Amino acid sequence: MKALVTGGAGFIGSTLVDRLLAEGHAVDVIDDLSNGKLANLADARGNRDHDLKVHQADVRDPGVVDLIARRAPEVVFHLAAQVDVRVSVAQPAFDAAVNVLGSVNVIEGARIGGARKVVFASSGGTIYGEPDPADLPVRESHPQQPVSPYGVAKRVVTDYLHAYREMYALEYTSLALANVYGPRQDPHGEAGVVAIFAGLLLEGKPCTIFGDGTQTRDFVYVDDVVDAFVRAATRGSGLLCNIGTSRETSVNQLYDAMAAAAGVTEPALRAAARTGELARSSLDPGRARIHLGWEPWTDLDTGVREVLAWFRG
Repeated sequence: MKALVTGGAGFIGSTLVDRLLAEGHAVDVIDDLSNGKLANLADARGNRDHDLKVHQADVRDPGVVDLIARRAPEVVFHLAAQVDVRVSVAQPAFDAAVNVLGSVNVIEGARIGGARKVVFASSGGTIYGEPDPADLPVRESHPQQPVSPYGVAKRVVTDYLHAYREMYALEYTSLALANVYGPRQDPHGEAGVVAIFAGLLLEGKPCTIFGDGTQTRDFVYVDDVVDAFVRAATRGSGLLCNIGTSRETSVNQLYDAMAAAAGVTEPALRAAARTGELARSSLDPGRARIHLGWEPWTDLDTGVREVLAWFRG
């Protein structure tokens, strides 16, 4: 398979690139390196047996359409994005430029280049808005009522993909990702709480829990998520599939598990709850189990140990 991965130098994207190359596929990466790092692709680029080409480009640039068309991938994995919900609130036009217009460029390039399919990284934590706790874990049939520009953009891209499927027979699968964590996640900037805690714990610095720590998230390990992307290359066409564990883990539980694994006995610091933070979140991956043959296999304790080992290295 000839694949193209946008955002392929990022945390999830580079892990996907490694998996595709290990399976013998040819891979093009498009990344503007604003958040992604070439260091994430160092091993992949250093292996002469790999068919890998890296293109530094911004998906907002109309030239990306021609670039993708020239590379003529069979499958496009679209992960490039503005990923900070807070930035989307402060700069909604910028968020839309990257996450909507940039995505249209990618989809159009895929169409012109004769791609068979686009696999899109959507957001299970935002497209469903603020579900009632009684609706957890959330299924794909839940109304999509996002309450942030970021969530709106992610929902809209799936609408574009559906339209392209109807107009041009360009297949797609949208993966609504839960809270992805794992090696290579940057603990600085807009990062997941697992990476933030790992960095602080190993530096001997205190971690801060906002609010009472009972807020929950659905933490899914990056290797499991990458497996869903690979499976979606040939399955689940025309579908939105949740990629999560259906399990809720509170921030308090997460800290206790990570502190124990890091050998830290000090309790976390406490701070006021952050305005607008979702109280509870989890996704039902039943559709992915049926249509992708996918389910998560990495438990949180194992995943946390892998993250800490990576940070130590």
